Amino acid sequence: MKKYELMSIFKPNLDAEEVDKLIEKIESVIKDFGGSVESTDKAGRKKLAYEIQNFRDGYFSTMILSLPADKVAEFKRQLRLNDNILRTMFMESAKAGV
Repeated sequence: MKKYELMSIFKPNLDAEEVDKLIEKIESVIKDFGGSVESTDKAGRKKLAYEIQNFRDGYFSTMILSLPADKVAEFKRQLRLNDNILRTMFMESAKAGV
């Protein structure tokens, strides 16, 4: 399994508990696909460089995860289906040994 890094921006009109539930839901989807989450960093609410879907800020979260290569496309599709996620960036982890 390869290691990946997922950065997500959630809608700012959610409260902290809802954001935590969304992160837990993403983690459970990763586990359902046979992957694992190594770390989750919640950066909190930050101002965006430009407007996304009429929002000027959002809740940022970064995850380091492992996922089977054949499940990556379906995982990305699941992320796109979630209306509370403004933007995601999913990439192979550049951190060696992480």
